Amino acid sequence: MDMGLRDKCAVITGGSVGIGLAVADAIAAEGGNLILVARDETRLETVSRELRAKHRIKVLPLARDVTKPEGIDEIVDAAAKFGGVDILINNAGTGSNETVMEAPDEKWQFYWDLHVMAAVRLSRGLVPQMKARGGGVILNNASICAVQPLWYEPIYNVTKSALMAFSKSLSTELIPSNIRVNCVNPGLVLTPDWIKTAKQLTEQTPNGWQDYLDGVADEHAPIKRFANAEEIANLFVFLCSDRASYCVGGTYFIDGGMLKTI
Repeated sequence: MDMGLRDKCAVITGGSVGIGLAVADAIAAEGGNLILVARDETRLETVSRELRAKHRIKVLPLARDVTKPEGIDEIVDAAAKFGGVDILINNAGTGSNETVMEAPDEKWQFYWDLHVMAAVRLSRGLVPQMKARGGGVILNNASICAVQPLWYEPIYNVTKSALMAFSKSLSTELIPSNIRVNCVNPGLVLTPDWIKTAKQLTEQTPNGWQDYLDGVADEHAPIKRFANAEEIANLFVFLCSDRASYCVGGTYFIDGGMLKTI
């Protein structure tokens, strides 16, 4: 199925690994060009070369920190020089682990800048380019934890909830300019972060990291497994496409049945 993304340009934050990289690969497979943003310059350059060779598309790697306003400004300027943007995928993020009573203000501020303000600033900066091109798409990658929190990561829960609310607010503001804004709430996704955490937690135990993750999936997901990043990317590609032309201001769960509410 042709998704109509050929020659579109997508900015993807957190684009060098995990869900971001899977989304980049899926958009590139449709003929879309990419501006990939991440902090690890070496990894970013490597995946950019691989995507260019695999899909014969244009890829601009930008090693920038999206928690910093100056990093956002540089991304916006580079995108304009690249020819403008049709799609923005605010994907940069990471899990947390703390208690409310012990987490310092600095940790709250870091996650607020990473999960919320990066999306606010990038949207504000790139929307004029979308308007100049006749419209566009903004997708914000939140989490099932935005509505079904896990107790041990309150900062992650709160900031992802805010990102979900931001998506709804922005969607109403931008749809008159033919810019569709939606939010995606994944459940358990087998990313390098999950594997790293599982290995750390099982270092001193007889069970391996895979057994630990199997236990997490068994407890939380009726499907009894983690998603792979490519499964999540399929939904992102659909929502980026004109096939999703009536999807505005929605939050789309892709969680293997993990959500317990109606």
